[in-house]
Amino acid sequence: YVMLLTLSPYTPTYQDRVSPPGVMIRPYLNGFTIAFNVSQPSTWQPYVDSMHHFLAAYDDKVQEEKNIECISGQYFIQGGNESEEKKACQFKRSLLQNCSGIEDPTFGYSKGQPCILLKMNRIIGYRPGAGVPVSVDCKVQKGNESDLRSVDFYPGNGTFDLMYYPYYGKITHVNYTSPLVAMHFTDVKKNYLVHIQCRLNGKGIINDVNSDRFLGRIIFTLRIGK
Repeated sequence: YVMLLTLSPYTPTYQDRVSPPGVMIRPYLNGFTIAFNVSQPSTWQPYVDSMHHFLAAYDDKVQEEKNIECISGQYFIQGGNESEEKKACQFKRSLLQNCSGIEDPTFGYSKGQPCILLKMNRIIGYRPGAGVPVSVDCKVQKGNESDLRSVDFYPGNGTFDLMYYPYYGKITHVNYTSPLVAMHFTDVKKNYLVHIQCRLNGKGIINDVNSDRFLGRIIFTLRIGK
């Protein structure tokens, strides 16, 4: 009990070696295969519903009410007592443009051009990229490179803005919403299993450990039927 009294509920006691982040995708329903037929809405509607549910916290009005506008391109360092509530930067779903679900409420699934969201795992105090925004790229993980002919990234060129870091923990950073990168797969080989790997790129990022498919990268499969 005495030892527990020495621990801070706000930050880890030892942070000498902060692990590089893992990543996750949305929608995530039944594993890492996203398969549907464009002509059968019942096959892609669950993915669409999952996306809308996940992005509810990112609605523009919600973000405007709870969070503040920050200066892009620099870390948002907040001093003061570690128990003080921290401010969070706005990440509006409208930043995701064609993958926001605003203009196209089906996120491209009804057209055979699905959107998938990528998010980094939260790590208290972590400053990704050592001052340079971490970017995302996607390639065919195994198979013919021509199976994946076009991917658009949002916001911008598919980077995680520095202003969303560092993260101060769920106790004090109560309104924090993780930044996202949307990947819009606009031209993928149809009626075929396409194995895709999307990676983080930046200083301090590790994305080539074969024993860990989530460390700095994510591997999933797309099968888009007509």
